[in-house]
Order: sequence, then structure tokens, then C-alpha cells
Amino acid sequence: MLKQKFLQKGQQKLSPKQIKLMKLVQLSTLDFEQRVKQELEENPALEEIEEEISSIEESDPSVIDFDLPEQEDKSIDISEINIDEYLSDDEILDFKNNNPNNHNEEKYIPIVSGISFQEYLKSQLHTFRLNQEDLLIADFILGNIDEDGYIRRKIPAIIDDILLILGIPVTAEKVEKLLVNYIQKLEPIGIGARNLQECLFIQLENKKKSHDVNLAKRIIRNNFEFFTKKNYKKLQNKLGTTKNDLRKAIYQIEKLNPKPGKIYSGNPKNLDHLIPDFTICISDGKLELSLNHRNTPEIKVSSLYLDMLKSYKSSKERNMKRNENTILFLKQKIDSAKWFVDAIKQRQNTLMLTMNAIMDYQKEYFFTGDPYKIKPMILKNISQKIGVGISTVSRVANSKYVNTPYGTFLIKSFFSEKMINEEGIEISSIEIKKLLGESIAKENKRRPLTDEKLSKILKKKGYLVARRTVAKYRDQMQIPVARMRKIL
Repeated sequence: MLKQKFLQKGQQKLSPKQIKLMKLVQLSTLDFEQRVKQELEENPALEEIEEEISSIEESDPSVIDFDLPEQEDKSIDISEINIDEYLSDDEILDFKNNNPNNHNEEKYIPIVSGISFQEYLKSQLHTFRLNQEDLLIADFILGNIDEDGYIRRKIPAIIDDILLILGIPVTAEKVEKLLVNYIQKLEPIGIGARNLQECLFIQLENKKKSHDVNLAKRIIRNNFEFFTKKNYKKLQNKLGTTKNDLRKAIYQIEKLNPKPGKIYSGNPKNLDHLIPDFTICISDGKLELSLNHRNTPEIKVSSLYLDMLKSYKSSKERNMKRNENTILFLKQKIDSAKWFVDAIKQRQNTLMLTMNAIMDYQKEYFFTGDPYKIKPMILKNISQKIGVGISTVSRVANSKYVNTPYGTFLIKSFFSEKMINEEGIEISSIEIKKLLGESIAKENKRRPLTDEKLSKILKKKGYLVARRTVAKYRDQMQIPVARMRKIL
């Protein structure tokens, strides 16, 4: 029997402004720069500061308030607008990235630019003598190559797109011919392959012929599954060759590039990984943290728009109806500009507050650079320490890099699980992973250590780690199982 009843429950939701602020926090340095430039283009009430006019009042980094004022989207009564509050000197916000540690640094970071990977391939393709139709089809096929250098789409799907977009009916034989005879001849060698097996075979085909290369081609063409599973005994029996010859052939294969597209240095997608969001340095025995914002424009609310609003204030009584839409437009744009400037300040405070807490928590590591000094740390530890949500800490940790005296690292890499050793002392899972890496590096590659043996080695050193935990950490370290680490 169906019954109706009323339930009352509380539910917390982020406002659109809060969501926008959280997205600003999550952006990397380069993406944030682009977001500021985009806002400058879209909102005329924002302007870039050309000279050092004034500096912002330092905010208290211990307080983060995500409840920014909401912008009214509905129609409003113009008579209720207090224009004086928009003209107060205290309300003329501006944003300037002050960094006391960087007085002598250049303002802009040079970034290398160049042609894209697709343009590089197309410039080679157009050196072949192809008629206009074949060139159009080949260009289209070229557009399906991913950043690894592979064409992972099926030929029938490409044929359908060529007919739909270019209006050219084409057969599978023609696509195959253009792919094999032209696209797969481009550099770097191996481009245009449809799978790893074809990619390796193309590269072997372009090598100087020898007994080792011919044997390597037989392995890839006819016994690829045995090779990928490193079943060398079956592979040797199948080929009817000696162990020494098999070792030389496999050496030829191991020199090949499984992702030829990655070697193209002009790929702009990798540029953002070269610019850290934070820098930690040691000065006079103290850790100093700075936020990277040297390419971000300094912005403020446009003085022109504020003057316009001031002039409309004096004439609003006489021309109320005529000025109503103009005043509303000015108010909305100034509101949006003020919010964005304030959001930038709050983003900066959030990032500095979070990274300061992480730096303080792991100060022993940042002073020494010894991975064994990294303490167990989870998102909740930092969240409770600074009084912000776990999701905020996660956004900072997952997308930001920090430059330290010992290298540049993803902030997330400093977070780890807590474990207890035989002495009852808390240790970080990072320490366990380091020991695992050292043990695997020293192992006999002809008889690599299994997860069970690695677990016993750790136990002898005083770390009680189960085999399944060893397997989990090994996967996180992207180290294959023992069978896949074996060499001839």
C-alpha cells in the first residue's frame, strides 16, 4: 500500500560563485593565467595595471571565506541602488602579486613555442606527389593520429567520416594504401600504426637488414604474444634458435620506441608540467614558500567604469528611465569585476595556506631531502590543520607542482598512508615504496623477486607488509610483476 509523507532534511549546496572559486583554486599556473586574460577580455569593468599604482592590503591567510557575495541576475529597482558604495575608495579593489622574495626576478617566464605535431606531419606528407583528392584523404587520415603516434580508429569509421565531412566516397583499399605507402613513411618512424605490434614492425622494417633484425621481425610478426608475456622458452622452441641469438633479437626490439609520437618536442601539451606552482627554498636556516604568478596580469576594477557610474549618479534623478539600463549594466559589470578580483586574492590565500601547512607538516623532508623523513600524511590531516574542506586540499594537491631544492614534485606525492613497524613507530608508505624500489633494483633480473619474496625481505628489515600490500605498492610504482621483469 502506497503512503504519502513529508520529510524535512537539511542539504548543503555550493552556490555558483563558490563553484567558480573552487575551479579557480584547481587551475594550474598556466591555466590560471589564461583564465585571468579571458576575464579581462570578457569584462570591460576590469583593467590591467600597467604601473605600480598601489598594493593590496595583505589578507589574513588563516581565514578563508568562500561565501562571496552573489551577483543579482534578476531585475532590480534602480532607486534601491546606493551608487555611493561603488564610489568609495575602500571598494576600489585591485590585485597585485606581491612576492618579497622575487624582487630581482624577471616578470615573465619564457615559453618555447613551435608548430604542432599534426602540422609537423602534414608538412612531410605534402612533399609526396599526390593528386588533390588523395591529398585531402591523406590529410584527413593524418588528423586521426593521437599524441602517441597511433591511429586507433577502425578503417570503416574513418571511411564513413571522409564521406560525411569531405563528401568523397573512398574504399578501404585506398585508405590502406595511403596509410601504408605514405603516412607510415613519415618521421618519426612508426607513426600511423594501428597497434603496438604494427608500430614495432614498421620500425624494424626501416632498420638495416641483419640476422638479428630478421629474427626480431619474425618474433613481432608471428610470435608477438609469446614476446609480450616474456615466455622465452616457448619462443626459443618456436623459432628454433639459440638462446644467444634470441637475446640479440630481443635487444633489437627493446631499442625501438613504442610511442613514437612522444619524441616530438614541439608538443605544447607538456609545457604546463615544466612550470611549478610553488617554490620552496631554504634561507638562513628557514623554509621560504613563494607562489608562482609572474606571468599573471595585475588587474583592478576599471576607473573609467567607476567614473561613468559617478556621472550617472548626478543625472539619475533627471533621466531615470533613460539611464536605468545603463546603470544596471554598470552595476553588474562592476559587481562581477569586484568578485573576480576578490576571488583571485582568496585563491592565492587558499593555495599559500594549504601549501604552508604541507611544508610545515613535512619540514624534516624539506630541510634534508631524505625520503625517509616524509611523515605519513593524508588529506584530512591538512584539512583539520587549516580549517578547510578535504575537497579543497585535494584540488590543491592533485593539480599543483612544487619546486624544491631536491627537484620538482607533484604535491600529491607527499601524501601517504600510515603504517606501523615492528617497533610500533609510525612510518610512511613512501618509505616502504623506496625500500621496494631498492630491492627490485638490486635483484637478479634472470630470477626476479616475487611479491612473496619482497614481503619477506621487508619483514627482515622490520616492516610487516603483506604480499597483497606489496603488490599494491608495486602497481602504484608502475613496476611490472616478476615474470615481466625477467631478462634472458
